[in-house]
Amino acid sequence: MSIVFIIAGLALLVVGGEFLVRAAIGLSFKLKLSKMIIGLTVVSFATSAPELLVSIQAALDGFSDISLGNVIGSNIANIGLVLGITAIITPLTIDKDFYKFNWPVMMILSVALYFILSSGNEISQIEGVALLFILAIYLYLLIRRARRKPVSEVAIVDEVDDALATVSNFKIGIWLLIGAVALYFGSTLLVDGAVDLATMLGVSERVIAVTMIAIGTSVPELAASVIAALKKEKALSLGNLIGSNIFNIASVLGITALIQPIVVNSSEILTSDIWWMLGFSAVLIPLAFIPKRFEIGRVKGFLLVLAYSAFISTAFLN
Repeated sequence: MSIVFIIAGLALLVVGGEFLVRAAIGLSFKLKLSKMIIGLTVVSFATSAPELLVSIQAALDGFSDISLGNVIGSNIANIGLVLGITAIITPLTIDKDFYKFNWPVMMILSVALYFILSSGNEISQIEGVALLFILAIYLYLLIRRARRKPVSEVAIVDEVDDALATVSNFKIGIWLLIGAVALYFGSTLLVDGAVDLATMLGVSERVIAVTMIAIGTSVPELAASVIAALKKEKALSLGNLIGSNIFNIASVLGITALIQPIVVNSSEILTSDIWWMLGFSAVLIPLAFIPKRFEIGRVKGFLLVLAYSAFISTAFLN
């Protein structure tokens, strides 16, 4: 039944997340927000909702390792799995925003997370506020930089469907209700299933969180990226993928800590998992410039997937 709960939970999270994104975009149009602002902020927050609900539910239930493992594992999966597989299908071009803006912010937040966790073995409410403050600065700079570019260069705008501008208030309300209910029950089922499966396999909740849950919450992004790659579309930019990692740390952990402080229960989070996350994040710079500059091709993608397989193996073997 544990596997059934996990699959059902993930399915509900995907459905709930999709309805919430549609409702959020429709509501944003009603509030007269520009398409660019919606794409850079509202969509990013809404797509982080499944991870957020899982982390909050786990923290409230006393399983903080699932909250941390979900975010750390998702960040590793975004680079090792999503980026790796997509690059194997079609080489990805790297723009200057990657190493001038997005990557430095991601590394600062990743290193800050390590020091926050190692200094007190928890993310307190004050530290949660600090993470959200950093996110606010990041969003301000992100919007400011985007306004300086031609609209055609802002790739994330393509995620906003113009048809949602004419959606009725009633339909938005129904979508919000469906999204909220699906996310709530999905997160509950996923956390319960993960705890039961960990007990049955004789491993910690952390192992299930950094592997199965992290992969599960990354499936929608992986599917979208693979479809875009197969169609030879440049829908996935490295900057947007790194932006997802920034939101995971700053918004998901920040908001969760604000509601319930996140405690480190498993020492492996600090001795293993977070170092894997830092390693996957740091290696992007040499991959971006060596040997072929400004491109992550098939060989580099294969190396990322290989490294991710090593991470998964190590998590279970330890």
